[in-house]
Amino acid sequence: MTRRGSYAKGIAKREAILTVALELVARQGFRRTSIRDIAGAVGLTQAGLLHYFDSKDELWVEVLRRRDAIDDATHADAHDPAQLLAAVVRHNAEVPGLVQMFVNLSAAAATDPEHPAHDYFRERYDRARRIMTTDFRRMQEDGRLRPDVDPEALTSVLLAVSDGMQIQWLFDPSRDMAAHVELVARLAIAEVAAVSAS
Repeated sequence: MTRRGSYAKGIAKREAILTVALELVARQGFRRTSIRDIAGAVGLTQAGLLHYFDSKDELWVEVLRRRDAIDDATHADAHDPAQLLAAVVRHNAEVPGLVQMFVNLSAAAATDPEHPAHDYFRERYDRARRIMTTDFRRMQEDGRLRPDVDPEALTSVLLAVSDGMQIQWLFDPSRDMAAHVELVARLAIAEVAAVSAS
């Protein structure tokens, strides 16, 4: 009984750490948020906080996983994958610290297979490609996506535009990340193409 209670408390504390870390990074920025800040906000020492995670980088990866789960739940009613991606990117403009963290960790993970974030990003892209490609194929069957567009290629291009625009936006916040994602999607959607042609 005591072990189960301790286990539940450990899970609750880990969840509290992730919630606070997400809020601090979103508000203060990735580089300006330290383990000490997070630990202090949840009433732990730095060593105590790292008891719940294998490393600082694992904490950051779990923060990104939390962000993904929130995005998935928040934008579950999107009508197509491009709309969903644009909604997520539009929200990202409100949380620049999380964009900084995503860009920093994705670059580190892409160049170092041993980085704790490597598997997270590989799985995230695999999952996004699988889901978006399936949804785009369904849109083709419904006549909402041009039949000459390869759904898998469109997915890869939209993900590349989304990630690339986040980098440009960090340099110049006046860039509208979501508008660029929507532009690429509009070029492929049959209804928009038909309206433009008439």
